[in-house]
Amino acid sequence: MTAEEYMKIALKCAQKAFEQDEVPVGAVIVNPLNGDIVAKAYNKSAHKGDATSHAEILAIKKACAKLKTSRLWNLDMYVTLEPCTMCAAAISFARINCLYFGATDEKGGAVVSGVKFYESDTCHHRPKVCGGILQQPCSELLKTFFKNKR
Repeated sequence: MTAEEYMKIALKCAQKAFEQDEVPVGAVIVNPLNGDIVAKAYNKSAHKGDATSHAEILAIKKACAKLKTSRLWNLDMYVTLEPCTMCAAAISFARINCLYFGATDEKGGAVVSGVKFYESDTCHHRPKVCGGILQQPCSELLKTFFKNKR
């Protein structure tokens, strides 16, 4: 599968979040060697009453549980929105190999925006990063969600 196809799966996860009145962000963790999807998730912070229930964190937890490990060496993550600082750190600690994201988050992002976590001297693991995958549909879903909130 291509990066766009995996991002489409992440977008389907984000759509589920949208339908449940959660900020529509979806994440998918993939084994690039065989194309298997190891885990997928979407934001559940509002429904769980847990600020840490971001799509990336939930996908990492699922993948770690499934693989019975705390390190996700050689796995890739596709997420519809540039990760925040918390999620960027979790991706680093999990040792995700490549991070692909859709929409840039100039306000809350921490990869190519904001604090640029992976450029910090204290960052132990820096995944390869590729942003802008299906940026338009990822961005439009978020814009529609927040427009409906106003």
